[in-house]
Amino acid sequence: MIYGANGYTGQLVAREAVRRGHKPILAARSAQSIESIARELSLPSRAFSLGDNDALAGNLEGVSAIVHCAGPFVHTSAPMVDACVRSKTHYLDITGEIAVFEAVIRRGDDAKQAGIALVPGVGFDVVPSDCLAALLAEKMPDATDLELAFHSKGGGLSRGTLLTMIEGIHEGGAIRAEGRIVRVPVAWQAKEIPFDCGAHHAVTIPWGDVSTAWHTTRIPNIRVFAGSSPRATARLRRLRPLLPILGFTPLRRLLQLAAGRRQGPDADVRARASMHLWGQVSKPGAEPIAMTMRTAEGYRFTAESAVSSVERVIAGTVPPGAWTPSRAFGAGFAESVGATFT
Repeated sequence: MIYGANGYTGQLVAREAVRRGHKPILAARSAQSIESIARELSLPSRAFSLGDNDALAGNLEGVSAIVHCAGPFVHTSAPMVDACVRSKTHYLDITGEIAVFEAVIRRGDDAKQAGIALVPGVGFDVVPSDCLAALLAEKMPDATDLELAFHSKGGGLSRGTLLTMIEGIHEGGAIRAEGRIVRVPVAWQAKEIPFDCGAHHAVTIPWGDVSTAWHTTRIPNIRVFAGSSPRATARLRRLRPLLPILGFTPLRRLLQLAAGRRQGPDADVRARASMHLWGQVSKPGAEPIAMTMRTAEGYRFTAESAVSSVERVIAGTVPPGAWTPSRAFGAGFAESVGATFT
């Protein structure tokens, strides 16, 4: 089942599944919107909300695995995980939210008892960066610091991504320090990153690897950067005093309403854009070790990665429990989805 298959990314996942010969059940809250895409793809559909626990678990009966694509996941993940545990359905999602990764991974014992796998973050958030972190940790097992960065060349953002960003923007940034997640100001640190496509200015962001890279590598100090511009970084820093007011829910909803009119990258952009990643491990008294990686455009990668992930889970290659992508599928998983090292 693909839940949220009426959304921008959910539709891409559904189309990729069909391209590979699968016939998933498409699901969403709205019957009208999900029936339309289901008719187009000749697939079965179901409409149900996440508010009724019994109905939710009932709709998952007989479903071997679900790819959850309806965010913001900070609101939607917990009831779906609960239902998956009750119905013994494997759970995968495409979240990039730190709090969601932490919450899902804490359900590992429940997943083992239910005999299912919980694998959050099976899209661009965080498959390539998680695999990069795992490979770097193999090169320096006793590293104390891990830096990860990504830069989009020619891509864009979907409505769902913007809604999720707005949902958590008032919380500022986040890093991992001495094994603990620590909140820092937005745009806390900026630096030049030597991506394979050239050096780019980048700024720290509260990306999912602040959670997942630690569970994957146990490296205690982790920072994640995203390509930006000096002007955009300066603008973000000027906005710091205003961000706490976005904790006021009605104001966030107003911004999300405006963002809801945005469309994601079209097919031409998805075909020609690319994502560029860089990672580095270090420790006192040793030369740092760095690696660079390139993937397809982020949403295109997400669709391919999500379907590849659920194929592996259904095939029984992932043991029961809660896992980061590289722990579930191996450090080479991103390469199997087309990532290349440069």
